[in-house]
Amino acid sequence: MNRLLGARARLRWVHLVLGGALLMPYFLLTQVGVGIAAGGANALASLPLTLAAYAAALPLVAVTAVFGLVRPLSVAAVRAMCGVPGERLADGPARSWAARGRTSAWWTLHLGVGAVISGLSLAVPPMAVVLIALPFVPGLREPELGLGWFSTRADPYLAPLLGAGLLAGLALCAAGAGALLARLAPVLLGPTAADRLAAAEERAADLAVRNRLARELHDAVGHALSAVTLQAVAARRVLDSDPAFVREALAAIEDTTRRTVGELDAVLGLLRDGDPARPDAAPAPTLAADLDGLLARTRAGGTPVTAHQDPGPAGDWEGLPAIASREAYRIVQEGLSNALRHGAGPVELRIRVRGREETGHRELEITMTNPPAAPEDREPRTTGGRGLRGAAERAALLGGGVEAGPHEGRWRLRAVLPLTGGDR
Repeated sequence: MNRLLGARARLRWVHLVLGGALLMPYFLLTQVGVGIAAGGANALASLPLTLAAYAAALPLVAVTAVFGLVRPLSVAAVRAMCGVPGERLADGPARSWAARGRTSAWWTLHLGVGAVISGLSLAVPPMAVVLIALPFVPGLREPELGLGWFSTRADPYLAPLLGAGLLAGLALCAAGAGALLARLAPVLLGPTAADRLAAAEERAADLAVRNRLARELHDAVGHALSAVTLQAVAARRVLDSDPAFVREALAAIEDTTRRTVGELDAVLGLLRDGDPARPDAAPAPTLAADLDGLLARTRAGGTPVTAHQDPGPAGDWEGLPAIASREAYRIVQEGLSNALRHGAGPVELRIRVRGREETGHRELEITMTNPPAAPEDREPRTTGGRGLRGAAERAALLGGGVEAGPHEGRWRLRAVLPLTGGDR
């Protein structure tokens, strides 16, 4: 009984009635044409002409189903009313002619079967009520209503059984038609190979954006917090003995936090669809413009940093491709963050451009080494190594790579970024 009159069966019945309602504009158009073709006859007054108008409406239904909005509307209705899992249905308009053909078949089936069920839903219940009431209302037997066993002149003792059978048959037809459409929906409205590929590409693009934002937040905020913490600790230790160092550390903390708020504002602007960062938000830092400030803020925390820079034939870092300059800065920033959190002693940084300018085969090499801290002195790791993984992803985007690990008794981070074909 639940399959015939349960909540899901009733929703599917409503879905079929909706299909019948959607067929009405097509049917009204074709019944006029059929009536004209029949010499001006009223197609609604003749069962054969009515069936002809119904049959003529179905090709029109099939043709209109090739438009893009039909599949999204059909999928939304099936998800809401037919109990079909959403992942088995395609999202968005049909992209290929094969998908449009399947959508056309579904649209025609839904409206065609829905019209039949809608007609039965309108005609059967009144007749069934009359048949059930026939033994108890003698006045119903006088007028001639219907034909054969539908007639009000039927045996009054069998009429109620016939009426109940009509209602049961209607429920059975509606439930069967609803179950049939629910089974065919994934076949006709399910994703094609092109749909799955497009969805995979969309997910990959979304994941790439999320990873990029995660890297930016980790590198900017993580480095800033590490640097500010060490600068504050160093200032507290010499608060009474070296006021000049304290003032320098406080200035570095102020500069670090101000720059980080600007970078954070720029990244958060990207998180809002169609909401760019404020015009006064800090631009993305680059090796050319911001390396010296990064090194100065790191030194203000009490960690000596020795930097060896060789821009190659260009003479300065302004000649680097813009994207390489940005990613190189972040890689250096992450390396310094690791050195501050997990290292002990001075940091040696080497940045150089290798290759020959005239041939165009150049690459940027970043090498950073520092003594590792004793296990008991290391800051507990809270990021799960995402910083180094993010640095490797940055390098991989440019076709380069990152190596990190022990090397000759020290910790070494080495990154190589190809410079050929960059955007200047």
